[in-house]
Amino acid sequence: MNVNDKIIALRNLMKEKGIDLYYIPTDDDHMSEYIGDHFKCRTYMSGFTGSAGFLVVSAKEAGLWTDGRYFVQAAKQLKNSEIKLFKMGMAKVPTVFEYLVDNCPTKGTVGFDGRVVNAKIYEELSQKLALKEAKIKADEDLVNMIWQDRPNMPDSKAFILDDKYTGMSIVKKIAKVQEDIKNEHCDYLVVTSLEDVAWLFNLRGDDIANTPVNYAYALVGLNGVKLYIDVTKLDDSICDKLKKAKVEICDYEALANDLKEIKEGKIWLDKTKLNAYLYKQISVDILDSRNPIVLYRAIKNSIEIKNTKNAHIKDGVAMTKFIYWLKSNVGKIPMSELSVQNKLYELRALQKDYIEPSFSTICAYKGNAAMMHYSASETSNATLNNSGFLLIDSGGTYLDGTTDITRTICLGKVSKKDCFYYTTVLRAMLNLMHAKFLYGTTGANLDILARGICWQYDIDYQCGTGHGVGHVLAVHEGPHNIRWGKGVAAEVAFEPGMIVTDEPGIYIPDVIGIRIENELLVCNGTNNEYGQFMHFEPLTLCPIDLDAVDVSLMNDQEIEWLNNYHELVYNKLSSYLNEEEKLWLKTQTRKVIR
Repeated sequence: MNVNDKIIALRNLMKEKGIDLYYIPTDDDHMSEYIGDHFKCRTYMSGFTGSAGFLVVSAKEAGLWTDGRYFVQAAKQLKNSEIKLFKMGMAKVPTVFEYLVDNCPTKGTVGFDGRVVNAKIYEELSQKLALKEAKIKADEDLVNMIWQDRPNMPDSKAFILDDKYTGMSIVKKIAKVQEDIKNEHCDYLVVTSLEDVAWLFNLRGDDIANTPVNYAYALVGLNGVKLYIDVTKLDDSICDKLKKAKVEICDYEALANDLKEIKEGKIWLDKTKLNAYLYKQISVDILDSRNPIVLYRAIKNSIEIKNTKNAHIKDGVAMTKFIYWLKSNVGKIPMSELSVQNKLYELRALQKDYIEPSFSTICAYKGNAAMMHYSASETSNATLNNSGFLLIDSGGTYLDGTTDITRTICLGKVSKKDCFYYTTVLRAMLNLMHAKFLYGTTGANLDILARGICWQYDIDYQCGTGHGVGHVLAVHEGPHNIRWGKGVAAEVAFEPGMIVTDEPGIYIPDVIGIRIENELLVCNGTNNEYGQFMHFEPLTLCPIDLDAVDVSLMNDQEIEWLNNYHELVYNKLSSYLNEEEKLWLKTQTRKVIR
């Protein structure tokens, strides 16, 4: 079936079930950013493959909501369907929930699968629909009735990440969380985020592509801990280790019944991370608050920091070898986006303790790079030659850390305007990387340091400037980030040990896309009468292409920052390269002067 046929099939089911509007989010049962193939209902129904978006279908209209990262991509992928694109955040564009309420008839019904919609949305939408005497049907997985060859739930084997990589044992982590539960005057904590479960039990897996997690839940009580997981994923050694930590292993589906059986006490949960189906099983008092594990994951301990620095050296070696190969061979041998992407995969895989890519590589040539989350395919695969820019946003997951890096590489002749764009992005990245700030500062406060450089020229990028990075976990991690706009003021302040990316960009649709990205470690600086000052330490180690830099646009401080960074890169990486690569790196990290 094509997309329009699927929409017709869905409408027929909606009519049969008495549903006026049907809502299909991108989420899985755990509200994950990236999801297993089994949960890709929105992609299946719409044909849009981006990682964020919502589909709403009514009897007369179908609409897809997505954010600025995907406007160009979504427009192309929806072109041959009836689905209308709603550009989130743009003027006069309703939110998906405003649309659901406004378009639901009086005494009408909105339907969805409550397992993939969080409790917060369920509650708020229920309250708004009640004003129209409308209701929700939250137990209708209609897509499952259409998707005949739907993939099964993932069944990858789990593995334990050793304490030498995590810096803390399972027993100590459980005790830490139980102390938090006690301090909050609660009896239980429901752990639903896959990354939180992974952190708590030092478990990793391969249930989601490029994210080393297992589909699992946890219920932490003051007197016991339960892990809900498909037991076939666990070998005997893992089971023994969990049992020694006094963890009871339960079937993945058993959490709903266990929550239903709790008749007294108080449960700590996060309504934005708990699905509506599980929420409806709870009958006791609730503390709705962010899971304490979120902050524990975000603030890396000294062992995690040491390990992740080692991972970045290995990743920097792979990236440097890749850029050397690319610039040495472009125009001489056949190259395409896919072949170049595969070359980088090969070079990363040669590094010790490499597991997998940390996300699907964005390898975008010339105009394709204007799509922020472009993914090369057999149909879009551009041929490279010695002109223009190649944007490559990639990363690796190693046993000792997770990396995320973007470099925009000059392959030959570029225009003066292109050099202006490139240098502007470089200046923005450097300005944020060298920020000094007082403790208490959030990403909303710092975003202007990068974005403001672009705003000087009436240019903006429709995305955040930076995000947290997990430790052998998801490449996108909260609660901290660097972005501006509505709803960000209450976000958490930076703490020493947090990792955040610095990745401003310029994207001109169908023309050019430029992004330069480093990971940064949050560090304490001077403590004086004004308070605790903080700064960033660059973790990413890889040359920034100088061939498109217009030094005349840079001030002396920016030039000094660039030169100092390149000196660091050469000193950290050169000993791992052969003589030809080392000589090339010396040239690529040369001091620039105006």
